[in-house]
Amino acid sequence: MRQFSPSTFACTMLTVQLPDGSQKQYESSVSIYDVATDIGPGLAKSAIAAEVDGKPADLSKRLPDSGQVSLRILTKRDPEALGILRHSTAHVMAQAVMRLFDGVQLAFGPTTATGFYYDISCPEPISEEDFPKIEAEMKKIVKENERFERLDQPRAEALALCGEMGQKFKVEHIETGLADESHLSFYRQGEFVDLCRGVHIPSTSHVGKAFKLLSVAGAYWKGDASREQLQRLYGTVFFDKKELEEHLHRLEEARKRDHRVLGKQLELFHIDTTAGSGFILWLPKGAIIRGVLEEFIRNELRSRGYQAVYTPHVGRVELYETSGHFPYYKESQFAPLCEHDAGGLVEFWMDQLKEGTLDADGEAKLLDAARLMGFDGQLDLESTSEERLAALNKWAHEHERYLLKPMNCPHHIMIYKSKPRSYRDLPVRLAEFGTVYRYEQSGELSGMTRVRGFTQDDAHIFCTEDQVADEVRGCIEFTLKALKSLGMENYRARLGFRDPDSTKYVGSPEQWDRAEKAIEKVAREMNLPGCEPEPGEAAFYGPKIDFVVTDCIGREWQLGTVQLDYNLPSEARFALEYTGADNTQHRPVMIHRAPLGSMERFIGVLIEHFAGAFPLWLAPEQVRVLTVSDKSEEYGRQVEKQLTAAGLRASGDYRGAKLGAKIREAQLELIPYMFVVGEKDRDNGTVTVRDRIDGDLGAMSVEDAIAKLQEEIASRQVRQVAEQTVGAEVSDRGAKNEY
Repeated sequence: MRQFSPSTFACTMLTVQLPDGSQKQYESSVSIYDVATDIGPGLAKSAIAAEVDGKPADLSKRLPDSGQVSLRILTKRDPEALGILRHSTAHVMAQAVMRLFDGVQLAFGPTTATGFYYDISCPEPISEEDFPKIEAEMKKIVKENERFERLDQPRAEALALCGEMGQKFKVEHIETGLADESHLSFYRQGEFVDLCRGVHIPSTSHVGKAFKLLSVAGAYWKGDASREQLQRLYGTVFFDKKELEEHLHRLEEARKRDHRVLGKQLELFHIDTTAGSGFILWLPKGAIIRGVLEEFIRNELRSRGYQAVYTPHVGRVELYETSGHFPYYKESQFAPLCEHDAGGLVEFWMDQLKEGTLDADGEAKLLDAARLMGFDGQLDLESTSEERLAALNKWAHEHERYLLKPMNCPHHIMIYKSKPRSYRDLPVRLAEFGTVYRYEQSGELSGMTRVRGFTQDDAHIFCTEDQVADEVRGCIEFTLKALKSLGMENYRARLGFRDPDSTKYVGSPEQWDRAEKAIEKVAREMNLPGCEPEPGEAAFYGPKIDFVVTDCIGREWQLGTVQLDYNLPSEARFALEYTGADNTQHRPVMIHRAPLGSMERFIGVLIEHFAGAFPLWLAPEQVRVLTVSDKSEEYGRQVEKQLTAAGLRASGDYRGAKLGAKIREAQLELIPYMFVVGEKDRDNGTVTVRDRIDGDLGAMSVEDAIAKLQEEIASRQVRQVAEQTVGAEVSDRGAKNEY
């Protein structure tokens, strides 16, 4: 008889390692759900999905027959679970739509930070009036408790299945976007089958009742405006109704605070397609807010040893090739401005060669067209693609090409290089309110928060290695002072580090390690909240600290940033130098910092944060004089002159309208203070002060009233920001996209 040792027997068993350090052993293959049941019926009932060796998995997944796996079972208490729930609810919504409407074609249905959407094509347009019946059908599907079943298919069978279902977008995506995949997965619940990588909740009943369809918008297939137009149905879902109600309350608050609406009502900014989509026209009142903020920053810059500079709005393409911004940002940049008529065509030609999309006939036609436009480059179509690309690049470099400035830093680098530098000169701190340009897709533009031209409160510090910690600390202190002055003290610091598996970063791993350790050390010494490294969030040239601010209704905004850069000064880029104490050449370190970031985006956020009711020091109009009757007009005008002479932004309402109507109008325009003047005030040299927040403060002498406002302005008081009434949005780190 054959003998088995204990170790031989153990090798045929499966060992499941659990997060608490305990283990479960099985003699045959089991599903994750079986393990959950073995741990306890309560866990099996509440389980949503799992992680096996760190990778997401459905509860129905069977574990291997032997060996060891690490298993983490997810319930609704785990942050990843919400994303999985939303991903699955997007499928339920699509299933309901297909039950109610004929000829529906499905595109993609990813989760978002606050919910989910599904892009569809439907012969009968869907409107928000259809939402109640779609939600009613979704409730039926939830009640049917259909199991989410994963189907793995070889590529050919997957393609055939999508063809049989008549889903042309899925067929195209398998043929193009998934061309390298040998096997694909689908998920089925009831009659509904969808191409999807998963993972999903166990069954439709887990969706529960806390879901809501929110809106419908236009979209394009794969974001390409030249392709089919689709409808994008947005929705959200939570694990319980209270969370849903809180989220809907946040949305309602956000609608009330929408900076696009308030900006128009309060006459702060204007966007006109005739002038250009994505470009802000600052109206006088909005320009005041921006000017006050800029002056605040300039005063801080002067006190902190910065030198103001100005740089042009365009630069040679070669400058941005050296920095790496071109081609890194090429897809989101405006096309180069070419000196030669054929320049644009040659740019297109080079792009096609790099992408490998040109055939011989197409390239011959491009050459003929270029020759007609005066192209005189030495090019042999029989040479290799690399040789042809080099010839075209040589010709392009011989003819000037300019780019709308995507970043200010290359220009500041050239200012640093304009003369020799000594270690005694360092740190050199150069600052500019510099306007930069990005060609955002039209569908991504959003008021002031997503634009094509924006001005940064930008600065760059060139320093020695020994000065890095103090300079980074100074940048952080500057940023925190700016945020505090605006009542934005609910923030966290996000450490953006390099993703070692990504190819988008420039520079050596050793440089990155040194830079990441330096900024993390300073951030932790200053006890900044958050401070958890997030791989993949770095700038392409260096790690950074982003300040993520939570506004008064719980939304997060990434505003100020401090970035440490060993790469742009390097020999491979701009070869920056300074003469050290040893009389030899050394390489400086570069710090990029912007306390507010984009002025457009920051002020858009401020409008929503304050709901248009700016603190006194920032308000476009700080005080309005209101007359009780015509008899007090002359005195009212005298008071207005005193206010403006004292440096206050004031106006007067001398109409014959009733005082109550004047007060209501000033309140609607969110004026911080009103000085009401009547005959008694005229005789006593007083004003009756009305505060937007506290109401009637009574009579004061004009001098005392002005002193009160000046004190509030000088201290930059933020006396009122609406309290956050609900918790911040729960993050979802679940599945972000379908196939």
